[in-house]
Amino acid sequence: MPTAQQSSSPRPRGVAAAMSALILAVLLAALDQTIVSTALPRIAEDLNGFDDIAWVSAAYLLASTAVTPLWGKLGDMFGRKRLYLASTTVFLVASVACGLARTLPELIGARVLQGVGGGGMIVLTFALVGDIVAADQRGRYQGMFGSVYGVASIVGPLLGGIFTDQLSWRWAFLVNLPVGAVALFVAARALPTSTSRTRARIDYAGATILAGIATGLVLVTSFGERWGWGSPAIVTLIAATVALAALLVPVERRAAAPVLPPAMFASRTVVVSALIGFVANAAMFAVLVYLPTYLQIVHGVSATLSGIHLLPLVAGLVVSQSLAGRWAAHAGRLRPILFTGLLANLAGLLLLSTIGAATGTLVLSGYFLVTGIGIGMVPMVVLTTVQNSVPAADLGAASAVVTFARSIGAAFGVAVFGTLLNTGFAERTRDLPATGGFDAARPDTIAGLPTALRDNALDAFAHATATGYLWMAPALAAGVALALSLKPGNRPDATTTVPDTAATAEETVRAA
Repeated sequence: MPTAQQSSSPRPRGVAAAMSALILAVLLAALDQTIVSTALPRIAEDLNGFDDIAWVSAAYLLASTAVTPLWGKLGDMFGRKRLYLASTTVFLVASVACGLARTLPELIGARVLQGVGGGGMIVLTFALVGDIVAADQRGRYQGMFGSVYGVASIVGPLLGGIFTDQLSWRWAFLVNLPVGAVALFVAARALPTSTSRTRARIDYAGATILAGIATGLVLVTSFGERWGWGSPAIVTLIAATVALAALLVPVERRAAAPVLPPAMFASRTVVVSALIGFVANAAMFAVLVYLPTYLQIVHGVSATLSGIHLLPLVAGLVVSQSLAGRWAAHAGRLRPILFTGLLANLAGLLLLSTIGAATGTLVLSGYFLVTGIGIGMVPMVVLTTVQNSVPAADLGAASAVVTFARSIGAAFGVAVFGTLLNTGFAERTRDLPATGGFDAARPDTIAGLPTALRDNALDAFAHATATGYLWMAPALAAGVALALSLKPGNRPDATTTVPDTAATAEETVRAA
């Protein structure tokens, strides 16, 4: 049977070093989900692969989502530090392969490998916080990673555009090497080392089935609109995913060390928190992915300026993460923070549902600030709530459940909002004459329309964007209701192993 991992934990100075390494790793893994978005046209041109260019982004998301539960469980079994260093190494090697790719298939293959490493880096980082930091302080430190993740979602496309325009799209991948090498070196010295292992057999069957489920979900959400939601390929994928989900339950019940322990899903806290993470991330990525598009098309700003316009959102996110973490550490009650964050997030979506082509910059900034405050408060609380409800031996698996739910939520949010936006825009521009090369499936061609028609098309795009956010609001309302059902007790239970934060820095270095 698995045993709780005991680790030598660093003193405050050691915590700072360890957290710095983990923050750098999360930054790199999060950036690589978005940094290629503005580089895709140039990549397609250089590698002659316009038809399959969407796979450059989908491959990373698919791989990182599919391997998340396995990395989390292996970390529980064999030590999170060891697996963390391995996943970071895989990520860096794959980043070099991406930067040196000569054909699109080579790049897609390298992105799959990069996603395998990136998925491990993220989930093991969240679990390692549980090893390094006492339970009543986890919220404060988890908040840092939430801020990094949110900032990376905005900064990634900007960096991708800068690298593509000023250097080469290859630097969007090669920049990972020097930064990642520093993170790897610091992590090797500063992270605590587990002193116990488990002898249970790896649950290969469960890991394979779960990877198949993740693959089906990501493919459906990424290509549903492109292939057609009623197409044979999508219908087959949905059916296969449902069948695998039904098969997973009996397989995991029989496994000696299941990737997703069935007992964990008997916990209301884990299940409800995962559902909240799903809906919150769906809303979050609908905002982070499509607001820059709204700004660039409707307000005519560049990719760089769209990032500057979104600074209030980033500021709200960072500040609320920090305040929520301190609030959690001081009061020890997570449900009020989660409820407040979800309400602020819902308020932000409702405000965004009122935007139009004539909405001023100052008004937009206020809307973005409220939305950022809501986005920032939720992820940290969800993860900390789950970690404080499970034994130390299951920290990796529990973190993986939440991370998996959030990843699938992000994919669903982008796909659903994209469908709502495209459908709404096409309906409102159906009567526009096809002049100036205008294509309702490509809003960037609005610029080629005559002035009167262009104004109508911009109004249509703004209205479709606002309507999309209005349709996303019920999901967050459901999240608010779920938050109310969480038990108010948020302190760790008696079985949770809280690391000894009085360990010396010298012991940490020797253990590393």
